[in-house]
Amino acid sequence: MAASLIVESVIWFAFTVLVAVARIVSRKILLGSFKKFQADDVLMLLAVATDTALIVGMNVLSTKNSNLIDPDNPPTLTPADIVERTYGSKLVLLVEQMQIITIWLVKACLLLMYSRLTKTQKLCVKLVAGYSVVGFIVMEILYFGVWCRPFSEYWAVPPNSIQCSAATNHLITNAVLNISSDVFIILIPMPIFIAINIAKKKKIVLCGVFALGFFTIGAAIANKVYSFTEPFGSSWSYWYIRESSTALIVANIPFLWTTVRFAFRLTTSHGAPTSNKTDGPTGLAAAYGHNTGGVNHNTIISRGSMGMDFATDFKPLDSQEDIKYYNDSVPLKIYRRQEVSITTEITEEGSSTHTRPSRDHVTFNIE
Repeated sequence: MAASLIVESVIWFAFTVLVAVARIVSRKILLGSFKKFQADDVLMLLAVATDTALIVGMNVLSTKNSNLIDPDNPPTLTPADIVERTYGSKLVLLVEQMQIITIWLVKACLLLMYSRLTKTQKLCVKLVAGYSVVGFIVMEILYFGVWCRPFSEYWAVPPNSIQCSAATNHLITNAVLNISSDVFIILIPMPIFIAINIAKKKKIVLCGVFALGFFTIGAAIANKVYSFTEPFGSSWSYWYIRESSTALIVANIPFLWTTVRFAFRLTTSHGAPTSNKTDGPTGLAAAYGHNTGGVNHNTIISRGSMGMDFATDFKPLDSQEDIKYYNDSVPLKIYRRQEVSITTEITEEGSSTHTRPSRDHVTFNIE
């Protein structure tokens, strides 16, 4: 089991880190500075750190035993076995907390994103956020102070209560609060998704994101099902990693479009990002942190070789979304292009004629 868990967890971890790094790059391009990162960007970095601890802890735990002992096959415990099981039980505590913190940090990131995404559903976002925060606090109070007393019984071998090893009450509480809050969170953008007028291909991509969201909920259900039905097995550990990994991926995907555009130069024939014509930024654009109150600048005059090269490809922008892309994603630079033309003219009288030089064209008459 340990070998297969290592392989799968490494694959999930590599993909998760890749997506998270792409998000950081995208936000750096869009915001211009790491100092301008928003709260959800910082929380996402923390979530990646706790997910790393979860995956490392889970792989170490897969080689250890804990204080969860099968009553039908009670082992004969030696002092060495007790030491090993005590260590394994502490790892169970660590893994459980890292998984909980990772999942709830992802919820916070999504809710912060939704708070920028919509103006009409801010009350819903606040209600779901309140539910998630209260649920987290209640769950942790019950876990640390109610279900298993004294707290040290969580790694006692053997424990004085099944709640200190199987943690049945905690798993039920976690399942209810986690799954219900996930459902509420995934329902928040549904009205926008249904009503938004975007290209079919983009809608298919968003459907894929929602599908990953539902897979995350399915993984949360699966890890609890296996925890209840196969408490002495290892299937639940796979689903812990799958749930946290897909949750992180879902929370990061909406921020990757800027990186994709810059990496693959996804532009229209006029040099602006591919998009439908709209009268203004769409609701989903706000989720990526775009400035919604900027001034559109459509004219650039070049000066110097770099500026001239930059300006040669400029053509009229087709839509407000194209204008907004350049306003938000391309640093503003103003160039001035000045041409000087020198001509030589010899008059028949042998005298020179002086003309007043203009800003755009200068003529010299030389005798």
